[in-house]
Amino acid sequence: MSRIGARQDESGQGRITQGGNTLMTPLRAASGTYVLWLSVPVPQTVTVGRLGAMTVRPGAYAYVGSAFGPGGVRARVRRHRAGTTAPHWHIDYLRPAGRVDQVWHTYDPERRECTWAQALRALPGARTPADGFGASDCRCTAHLVHWACAPTLAAFRERVLRAAPVQASIYVAPGQPHDAPP
Repeated sequence: MSRIGARQDESGQGRITQGGNTLMTPLRAASGTYVLWLSVPVPQTVTVGRLGAMTVRPGAYAYVGSAFGPGGVRARVRRHRAGTTAPHWHIDYLRPAGRVDQVWHTYDPERRECTWAQALRALPGARTPADGFGASDCRCTAHLVHWACAPTLAAFRERVLRAAPVQASIYVAPGQPHDAPP
């Protein structure tokens, strides 16, 4: 967990803490924005729908999405965690190439997807692996960012708050399911 800027607390309850604040929370069926963190261990080539072939390098990938439909963030992240045989979003093509390590998320009625993607792209070491990835419904360069080593949650929060000072809290969920009851 430390490679994404947070660490396991000593309680044994699976919480993640940073600066004394508990950040790890189960996902809820509420609308919001999320960053799905994938860890890719080996180089590969993936075909991503109409975007075509994409070279996938080892490292950390952050995919930014939003979930404002039924089931909210919990339903969308469950789908991404499980993978699918019928790809719908660009991330569905990339998902089998790596493991979901964490999900950073917020429950906020505002769509923060573009602001969050921009904040991630502005962090040191960020690389856009495929123009247009995850951004077919906006003018962003992409909603997928790659690093050899992932940035910290603190660095991300700082960038996000600089761009949009009024934000809901940003939480962390584990890569494997640990969802709140409905």
